[in-house]
Amino acid sequence: MPKMKGAELITDYLIANDIPYVFGICGHGNVGMLDPLYEARDRITLISPRHEQVAAHMADAYFRVKHKPVATLTSCGPGSCNIIMPLATALSDSSAVLAITANVPTSQFNRSPFQEVNRHFQADFVNIVRPVVKRSFQPTRVDMLPLALRQAMTTMLSGRPGPVNVDVPFNVFQEEDEVEMPPPAPPFNTQRGGASPEEVARALDLVRRARRPVLFIGHGVTLSEASRELSAFARKLGIPVISSPNGMGCFDMTDPLSLGFIGRNGAYPANEAGRRADLVIALGARFDDRSASSWIPGYSWNFPTTRLVHVDVDPAELGRNYPPDLGILADARTFLRQLLAELERRSDEEGDTKAWLADIAKWRAEWDKFIKPNFDIHASPIRPERVVADCQAVLPDDAILACDVGVNHNWYMQFWNARKSQTMLNSWGFSGMGFGTAGALGAKLAAPDKPVVAIAGDGCFTMVPHVLCTAVEYDIPVVWVIWNNFGWVSIRDIQLGMFGGREHGTMFHQGENKKPYNPDFALMARSCGVNAVTVTRSQDLKAALEHAVKSNKPCVLDVHVDAEIRPPATGAWELPPTPYKEPVFGQRWLPGTAPAK
Repeated sequence: MPKMKGAELITDYLIANDIPYVFGICGHGNVGMLDPLYEARDRITLISPRHEQVAAHMADAYFRVKHKPVATLTSCGPGSCNIIMPLATALSDSSAVLAITANVPTSQFNRSPFQEVNRHFQADFVNIVRPVVKRSFQPTRVDMLPLALRQAMTTMLSGRPGPVNVDVPFNVFQEEDEVEMPPPAPPFNTQRGGASPEEVARALDLVRRARRPVLFIGHGVTLSEASRELSAFARKLGIPVISSPNGMGCFDMTDPLSLGFIGRNGAYPANEAGRRADLVIALGARFDDRSASSWIPGYSWNFPTTRLVHVDVDPAELGRNYPPDLGILADARTFLRQLLAELERRSDEEGDTKAWLADIAKWRAEWDKFIKPNFDIHASPIRPERVVADCQAVLPDDAILACDVGVNHNWYMQFWNARKSQTMLNSWGFSGMGFGTAGALGAKLAAPDKPVVAIAGDGCFTMVPHVLCTAVEYDIPVVWVIWNNFGWVSIRDIQLGMFGGREHGTMFHQGENKKPYNPDFALMARSCGVNAVTVTRSQDLKAALEHAVKSNKPCVLDVHVDAEIRPPATGAWELPPTPYKEPVFGQRWLPGTAPAK
């Protein structure tokens, strides 16, 4: 066996697993990794953003676009603590990140050297990171690295993917030992579980008996790359499709069978169909509070009156919020292929959903009549609908949208039509601010031939504005559309509703007269070497975005958006004990209270 330094072994293992990038920030703890990465710079690229949070968001978004992992590299103490939030974001949304962190030398464990955490256990970063990764490994000798690396890579990519941590003491990077290179881990999506023949047959029997079925798709469909199978099944049987944010685009959202997103800020046809369905086939979806109207019957769903077939690779999700009539532990693509094969065997069976689809067409027409006039209004500041519409008009079908959290995200959830899988990136489960702003860099590296646009609220952007420096340093041509409404407006709206119309601490003000304040984002961007323009008139937005995309350079559009126009709620969202609001459009419906439309 060859004699290798720990850092050399780590570098070679990353290369053996086809990891093209390390997104990392140097520190005294991980300096031992830098020289091996330099030696291998023709085979693996080190990109150093200005903050560790950005590095992990970049890795998260890279995986979501390409379904191949990259690594992060952070130093001991605060450097690695800065990736806790983005790792939690990745874990909540099932995104694979290999987080290599540094720690203090093993000979100094428990002596409180510089940046050691040891109140309860020596070199205790693993207990800091433990809740936000699938597994944390801490090899304390070079000969422990092969097993730790192999297990970490396999854990990250198997089953429900997610981030893992390999915490490496300072000396292990530099010490040598005779070690054997471990075999590469199986690539993502090479190990797929399926349903039993009995489960497939029973699921199809339930579909056959249903008169008002819907498919509810989540990130599991995106991760399993099941778009083709999903589309074939839905169209063959005429079953409408409701999408969670991370499932958007798996089924072409301009297709008449697509109902859009469901929940408080979902599309009206999705909520109306969800609460009136007699069967829901959920594929890789979690039924979280925002896509289930806080589990209050009658707003988005009506379980257990509605029958539920729930398919997921994670057994913890089966029955977490709604006990299924049929729970199936399986990969979404494998299960859909099994359904299609069973359909082919039962060659005489076709979908009988014409009456159901006619109802949905009426709800869609009602919704379109309600929302369409607002998309044609020109104003300054710009109406939110215009921003969504102009992005939809300018960007090609394969463009990638990295959507940050906040009120801007609510508008895109409600009205964006994703045409292709892996083109709509969201921080949904953990809702980490900065994900879209920073993740856009990783998305562009994963898909250099596609336009990548970050939709970033002014609050999110000012959390990680140093992304501009990284874009210039490494020539990453991302476009940032800053949704500038001068505040934490999604929280301002909650505050106004809960506390009698009072605002405090949720808007950006300057001076006693409370004049709206934000930095000049365009000037800030230009100081970093990024092209930028301020857009205050809706008539100017489309041309500005077209120019930014065509320039193929980093660009910022500071778009001033009207903060007083709110997304129309079509479901509910409850923050107990505060009473929840009724929908702005549509109304609660419980089985037996009125005849189905």
